[in-house]
Amino acid sequence: MKFNKWTVALAAIGVVSLASAARADEQMNAVQTALSSTTLSGYVDTAATWRPGTDSGPATVFPNLPAYAFAKNDGFSLNAVDIALNKPEDESPWAAGYHVELMLGPDSIPLGNAAIAGIPIGGIGGSAGLGSLRQAYVTLRTPVGNGIDWKVGVFDTIIGYESTSDPLDPNYTRSYGYSIEPTTHTGVLATYKVNDMVTVSAGIANTWNADTIASRGTGPELSFGLNNNATFESQKTYMGSLAFTAPDSAGFMKGATLTLGVINGTSSAEGSATGIPSMTSWYVGMTLPTPVTALKVGAAFDYLDIHNGGTTANSSDDSTWVAGLYGSLQATDKLSFNLRGEYLSSAGSGLYDANAAGVVNGGSNAAEELTATVQYQMWANVLSRLEFRWDHVEHGNFFGQAEGATVSTPNRANDFLLALNLIYQF
Repeated sequence: MKFNKWTVALAAIGVVSLASAARADEQMNAVQTALSSTTLSGYVDTAATWRPGTDSGPATVFPNLPAYAFAKNDGFSLNAVDIALNKPEDESPWAAGYHVELMLGPDSIPLGNAAIAGIPIGGIGGSAGLGSLRQAYVTLRTPVGNGIDWKVGVFDTIIGYESTSDPLDPNYTRSYGYSIEPTTHTGVLATYKVNDMVTVSAGIANTWNADTIASRGTGPELSFGLNNNATFESQKTYMGSLAFTAPDSAGFMKGATLTLGVINGTSSAEGSATGIPSMTSWYVGMTLPTPVTALKVGAAFDYLDIHNGGTTANSSDDSTWVAGLYGSLQATDKLSFNLRGEYLSSAGSGLYDANAAGVVNGGSNAAEELTATVQYQMWANVLSRLEFRWDHVEHGNFFGQAEGATVSTPNRANDFLLALNLIYQF
């Protein structure tokens, strides 16, 4: 082994030994090799929005469907700062890697938005909107068949047409479907690629959706414990998905995808004596190329079943489902047009604020939204989006606030939003 002149000089006077210097050099080389395969990436997401007819009250206080979709009241917003360190697996049979992702800003998890039947949408700790450790997991491969890839730690959910990562979505605001899906799990997930067409994933996690990294799902109350105090047996969440990809022989349908997924588990309200609802999320999503090369279409169906049986607050079950259609036209290398339309149906009190004026059937209602987005890459590494969104509820008023009101008093059935969104990716 070749040493530099300072190491040789120190060894000559007995300060260090060549053997220890060799071991230190080997350790340093190992660290440098590991770091050389680690990548740093992320984005900064900002926006300016205008919503005619709204006041300056916080969206977290007044019922408003766009608030579920990460929309903001009038003004300028820093939505999120996302920073990720990633070391992917190599091609070896026993490969390993990791992913660590930090998300800061109002759109970080936990989201500073409303809740579904008391279950926060997203969340793995920290004050709402300030920031969180969004993902942190170890990846491992075991050489069984074609190889099983494992994620162990905190990872994004396996279902959904849209992503928590803003640049990956076709629109600035989120869909209704995203708002009723879990976002984050703490557990273990296994993925197996059967062939180029079929991929299977299955996992187990602490909760349906993590409020904190250390949260646990609460199960049945047990009759034993110190000093006869009530204790709760931990319950787990189970998930699975099946993804199909059309092969090259499918002609213009090459690359079409179909994903089926289900997640069933309890919430993370550990220690509550009021009874904790369990949640079942069903998902079907697809993306389809068309004979027009620049045009792609997609569809998504989400069904959330909240099993409230046995809870003090609500003894009946609630359900919410969303059907959505997507269209994307890549007009040029820099210019694209993205369209989304959705229909939401909520049975029970699962989605709507109790103060919403005119809500019928204990909170049952239906809503539609239409979102049109023009995306243009004017600057390198920057996504520039101009978006118009229209939301409508079919029963009563859900949007806005009566003048001078200090509580939720919506006064209209329609809401409009115009937004300019800029995202720098690195």
